[in-house]
Amino acid sequence: MRNGWLKFGCFLTGINYDILSTCSELSKKRLLKYTSALLIICLLWMVIGYAFTERYLKGTWYMCLVGSAAMIFLIIQIERQVILSSKDNRGLQVFRGLIAMAMALIGTVIIDQHLFKDDIDKRKLFSMDAEVEKILPGRAKELKRQLKEMDSVILSKESERKFIADDVVKNPFVAIVEQKISYDSSKNKIVTISKTKVPNPKAGLLEPMDKMIVSLRGEKAKKDSLLLGLRPQIEADIKANVGFLDELDVMVDLLTESGVSACAWSIWFAFLLGLELFLLVSKLYETETDYDRRMQQQMELHYRRIDLLKQQAE
Repeated sequence: MRNGWLKFGCFLTGINYDILSTCSELSKKRLLKYTSALLIICLLWMVIGYAFTERYLKGTWYMCLVGSAAMIFLIIQIERQVILSSKDNRGLQVFRGLIAMAMALIGTVIIDQHLFKDDIDKRKLFSMDAEVEKILPGRAKELKRQLKEMDSVILSKESERKFIADDVVKNPFVAIVEQKISYDSSKNKIVTISKTKVPNPKAGLLEPMDKMIVSLRGEKAKKDSLLLGLRPQIEADIKANVGFLDELDVMVDLLTESGVSACAWSIWFAFLLGLELFLLVSKLYETETDYDRRMQQQMELHYRRIDLLKQQAE
């Protein structure tokens, strides 16, 4: 069990297990300490990655898992830069400190936006009214313009139908005059005129016009419903589109106005910053172990081999 844990720790940190297995207990304890700290950080950022992907990237559960795995991979690679580097590398330590502050800030923002979700939603109701007032007039104006145009079309079609219907009532039948020309045996021209009454053909136009008017009135009713429900629809659209920066603005307002919120935010920030800096501080003040000596010995042996090969070549 212990060897398995050591192998897993070597896999995470990048330390050579073959060399570590021959070293003292002190080197193995240091590896276990690094592994525990790294697992805590990875677990925390796994949750942060899942929450961020779910809330702001609108990812499905498997996409959220991919986001969590990406965060874990990123954290491991960053922490390996500290674990595998020399403690005398001041430039890397300063750079890692800056990254730790940035990561603690990002993590605190994402976590607090979930912890303060109800408070943020309440505060967003006030800003939502202002956003609705900006969007509502333009959309309402466009719908009213469309309704006015549809009213004009419906009135025009109804007037046209009334004119046709009145004509059909007055003249249910129309006379069709037919003229036939024939010649007798003496080749004299004979003109025969006949009149036939048939139903007014305009009556066939009434049914298609009725269907068109009913269709236009149905469309107008839909537009009226949209106009009546326009404000709730805009509010629903705003709520559906949760923006990271919008919630960040609300969070800043909440922190500046509430001392309790600012205190809770500061505690989370200090906690995350402490976790991020734990490995860095441990690396700065750690004592040299036989594992470090073995690594140094290997490097010196390789240098000697290179020098011997160079002398032989000369």
